[in-house]
Amino acid sequence: MSVALTKGGNVSLGKQAPGLRVVRVGLGWTAGAGYDLDASALLCGADGKVASDQHFVFFNNLQSPDGSVRHQGGSGGGSDREQIEVRLAEVSAGVEKIVFAVAIYDAAQRRQSFGQVRGAHIRVVDPDTGAEVARYDVAPEAGSETAMVFGELYRHGADWKFRAVGQGYAAGLAGIAADFGVDVLQPAPAAAPAPVKPPVAPPAPPVAPPAPPVAAAVPAVLPAAVPAVPTTPPGPGSSPVTCFFDPSHGAGTTAVYWSPQWGVPRQIEACVACAQRVQTNVPPFYTPQPAGYPQPVQQPVQQGQPQVPGQQAQGGRRFGTGALIGAGAAGLVGGALLNEAFDDDPQVVVNNYYEDDGFF
Repeated sequence: MSVALTKGGNVSLGKQAPGLRVVRVGLGWTAGAGYDLDASALLCGADGKVASDQHFVFFNNLQSPDGSVRHQGGSGGGSDREQIEVRLAEVSAGVEKIVFAVAIYDAAQRRQSFGQVRGAHIRVVDPDTGAEVARYDVAPEAGSETAMVFGELYRHGADWKFRAVGQGYAAGLAGIAADFGVDVLQPAPAAAPAPVKPPVAPPAPPVAPPAPPVAAAVPAVLPAAVPAVPTTPPGPGSSPVTCFFDPSHGAGTTAVYWSPQWGVPRQIEACVACAQRVQTNVPPFYTPQPAGYPQPVQQPVQQGQPQVPGQQAQGGRRFGTGALIGAGAAGLVGGALLNEAFDDDPQVVVNNYYEDDGFF
């Protein structure tokens, strides 16, 4: 004979149906058109949480990892809408209880709740004989529940018992999942928008030979390169012209247009590496004082006259052999600097300005 339970009541399956090894848990309800309810089972350990998401048996995971709990869907007759089979003897030792819940699908969007559900029940049946062992008729307490735990099977020593629960959740199946440690129902974080790639500027015309790596970053958009002017061989009786930016770089073999910090662009002769950097970097172009060259003489700061941080004292680079002289050239704005070698004259100064910006 079946035992009718009230909320919180329990019954021993060993006493009520001795030798029962397999039970079928039937869950039923009556709802209006547009309602979609789903039954599920959660296999929990001693801490009341599922061991993994696979221990949550529902329409998208019809069997527990050990195969002891199997969702039967809507099979079976009578008033049961869905049935779940439990093979008690095969339940893993780490599982202390099996919780049975029913949730309304998409309840929040459809504005549905158990207030409109009638005839909700859970019952334990002997599948071999079809006899009902225990039954609990579930009634919502507030009517606003969108999911409910109907009942549970739990261990009691070597025996199994069934308890009528009747606990409602206004947060739907997500609330039940949170209570029992299921992660599969948590909403996935919104995907970050794909980064927009910056426009790729057309590559600058190659200058042979390739320059060595430069520490300073190359800007995303390069200025239009000025075509290199062919090298002008030195005239008869002249010494080789050295690189405008640093005589230690060797001969100035390439003529290019250079934009200084002040003045207008001008033609200078530089080594291949310096010429390529001038053509492939945004102006203005400056060069730091190379190590080993005489430092400009620092002028004393007059009393009461502040010194601007980062401002260098007036001075220049002196060359022991030869000097660079600015000479006017027709067709060139601002004149052109031609390097000529003269007699040793330690008093000749080229008034170039140097800023330690890490360019070279």
